[in-house]
Amino acid sequence: MAITSAEIHNQSFSIDRKGYDVDEVDVFLEHVADEIDILNDTIAHLQDQLEADRFSGFDAPAASTVAITEVAAATVDTSEYDAQLAQKDAIIADLERQLSDKRADDNAIAQALVRENQHLTGGTVEGLYAFPHPFGCSQMGEDHALTRKLLAALARHPNAGGVLVLGLGCENLTMEQFQAELGPHDKNRVRFLVCQDVEDELAAGAALLKELADYAGTFRREPISASELVVGLKCGGSDGLSGITANPAVGRFSDRLIALGGSTVLTEVPEMFGAESILFDRCKDEAVFDKAVQMVEAFKRYFIRHGQVVYENPSPGNKAGGITTLEDKSCGCVQKGGSARIVDVLGYGEAVTRRGLNLLSGPGNDLVSTTALTAAGAHLILFTTGRGTPFGAPAPTVKISSNTALFQKKGSWIDFNAGTVAEGETLDAVGDRLLDLVLEAASGSPTKTELHGAREIAIFKDGVVL
Repeated sequence: MAITSAEIHNQSFSIDRKGYDVDEVDVFLEHVADEIDILNDTIAHLQDQLEADRFSGFDAPAASTVAITEVAAATVDTSEYDAQLAQKDAIIADLERQLSDKRADDNAIAQALVRENQHLTGGTVEGLYAFPHPFGCSQMGEDHALTRKLLAALARHPNAGGVLVLGLGCENLTMEQFQAELGPHDKNRVRFLVCQDVEDELAAGAALLKELADYAGTFRREPISASELVVGLKCGGSDGLSGITANPAVGRFSDRLIALGGSTVLTEVPEMFGAESILFDRCKDEAVFDKAVQMVEAFKRYFIRHGQVVYENPSPGNKAGGITTLEDKSCGCVQKGGSARIVDVLGYGEAVTRRGLNLLSGPGNDLVSTTALTAAGAHLILFTTGRGTPFGAPAPTVKISSNTALFQKKGSWIDFNAGTVAEGETLDAVGDRLLDLVLEAASGSPTKTELHGAREIAIFKDGVVL
């Protein structure tokens, strides 16, 4: 055996080892030790049985043909026990792997800070969340610039009462570069920690989080106009009803919010291909029209540069749901933008500055595009789906089903059923209901993704990773 229960019981960890919860590790080690004791007893019993089987029927090596036959028979019989031993060895290896993974997980400093400081939540501090990602290091050129731009935009997001920006210290994206990208900011609201610069990053991080929570705790909800709302529009896992029920219902909502003075943001440029002229015709002036054309053409060049064909879309799931062609999917996608004029076109990582319907450069990928919508300033995101998905963006994500069957099957995922349109409810009526739900969510009523703790980010990349 590579490890004994006694060694596990006696194992201790240096105080220099950071990033794990001591109590959790102790409990886990006790479990592993008990399991190994059971396994050792079982293995010893099996080994004794093996020896008994191999030598039963003879006291010493015999020269007779009969004795040789008995030994051969006994050898064949041991295969069952050999298999059991192999199974036990596999269980032990798996337990050791779980222990190793546990230690590795606890070395993720951001998650450890969140896990160990949940006591700071309460009152108007509704939650403490980590948004880890793989970039900021080993990136060059435009990817490096886009990562910096997106993370700074997320740090400015109005939903965040306090932000701790965590860095290792040797990344391509230095903390100085990030601060320059972020620009002027409230030093009570945004703090910075470079882990290599402090002796104990968990203690230092906890102290900064305490200060941020105290600051965020001074805020109180107050009535504001719906004209202040910015809502992102996204679809994913679409089916044949998405373009008939959910997406046009979101379009009705978009028109209503804009009529109240609010803003909506439509993205997923590859899913505008084939229907882009519907959007171009609604641009408020020539300058916005030119920006919209450039956005779509830039994404087409992106596909060509990588030697990929646009017609890989729709996905297998879309096709299984009843979507036939890219144009079919795109004509459904753009309906989320309703009928309002397009007031601006935003680059990736840029924020909304003009009230009304905005277009945003971003891919169709659910998490990448909803991260970009959040960075654009969306307070929450409407996500239509015909197939269902449990994911959550950094901003509260309202899931809208295109069919009633999905709403009934995945009630833990879906917040709103637009499938009633196929059953006779008018799009205007569904749009009104959706506006009511959005106002409730913006006022603090949690979405299903929030209740399940589904929040993450993904950053777009195009170039080389070192």
